[in-house]
Amino acid sequence: MNESDPLALALRFAAALGLGVLIGLERERSHKPESGFAGVRTFGLISLAGAMAAYVDRALERPALGLVLFGAIAALVVVSAVTSAREGDIGITTEVSALLAFLLGFLCVSGNVVLAAGLAVASGGVLALKQWLHGLAARIETADVEATLKFAIVTVIILPLVPNESYGPEPLDVINPYQIWWMVVLISGLNFASYILVKVVGAEHGIGLTGLLGGLVSSTAVSLGFAQRSRTEPGQSAALALGIVLAWTVMFFRVIVLVALIAPGLARTLAPGIAVLGALSLGAVLWLRRRQRSRARATVSAGSNPFELGQAIRFGVLFGLVLFVARAAQLGFGDEGLYLAGALAGLTDVDAIALSMAQLARGDAASQGVAARTILIAVLANTLVKGGLAIGMGAPALRRVMLPITAGLLAAGLLVAVLG
Repeated sequence: MNESDPLALALRFAAALGLGVLIGLERERSHKPESGFAGVRTFGLISLAGAMAAYVDRALERPALGLVLFGAIAALVVVSAVTSAREGDIGITTEVSALLAFLLGFLCVSGNVVLAAGLAVASGGVLALKQWLHGLAARIETADVEATLKFAIVTVIILPLVPNESYGPEPLDVINPYQIWWMVVLISGLNFASYILVKVVGAEHGIGLTGLLGGLVSSTAVSLGFAQRSRTEPGQSAALALGIVLAWTVMFFRVIVLVALIAPGLARTLAPGIAVLGALSLGAVLWLRRRQRSRARATVSAGSNPFELGQAIRFGVLFGLVLFVARAAQLGFGDEGLYLAGALAGLTDVDAIALSMAQLARGDAASQGVAARTILIAVLANTLVKGGLAIGMGAPALRRVMLPITAGLLAAGLLVAVLG
């Protein structure tokens, strides 16, 4: 900090005051003034106290005075917490926020204004979202927390001990335990975000939103569930078809996001083909939306926690197997063997083959075209399976809607795969 520039120093003190006032405004909004430990003015002063602590620490070279000032504020906070507890209020959110305001003021005068501002906004968001966060906590089960903690322990503590080297006979030495588990972390993280989203918004929604959310979890499950429902509610076939196609659309764009996280170059190569499928499916969604005015509702399941170790390990084994088979097929039969492996893998799971191709393409930029075509074939194979479920198990009314949509997507995808 340049202590000789009074303007810069004044701006940092002003930033400290502003951030303290920001947190104080939220706290005063959340509590009655007479019942709270501190309001907007007190928070502003606490933040200025932190700014003074930083000033005496750096400019006057008196760090002990800064520590004494922090200790005084902390003592006031402790007294307030004890008093509030005696009155039946055992929450200490406001008291902790006061200590945070002190530290934010300290950061501002220390020269870390941007960091302090970011922390103030983040903490203000956490404070303001109290009801939403409590609602989320109510929907998260104890088993979810345990599964997430176990997964974190395995990833953070055990993963660094896993050998980061390839195994297998050359040139099939593509099994790297460290990289495989990182792929598990990636896919589990994306699936967990979807899992939490479904938990947050709840289970029951209109069929369209159910299809959208279900596509994040499992578009295959949506296709099967809605096809079976059309048997008992044939009058809702158009609405159910809308939900199915929305789930497929989500899957198309999910693949692009997944590949882009590993191999951005491959994602750019794959994007035109996926864009064609996405545009066609979105067009089908708009067509179906105009056809039906149903207010029918459906329930979407979040499924099991993606951080369950058993589920994560199964995906890791599947990913390693697909990676090995894809490499063997490419070496034994050339590009055609890779396409066959993609088609077979896509019948059950698109994520594993997409990540496998991203891994292969990242190590060999020249193979991006082949890898993109393989992923596209896997997506088409997966669409064929889901379309078959909807057509074969759905009511005749659903079949009449899904047959042309499925055929159109498959035809367009094959054309892009051949021409691309």
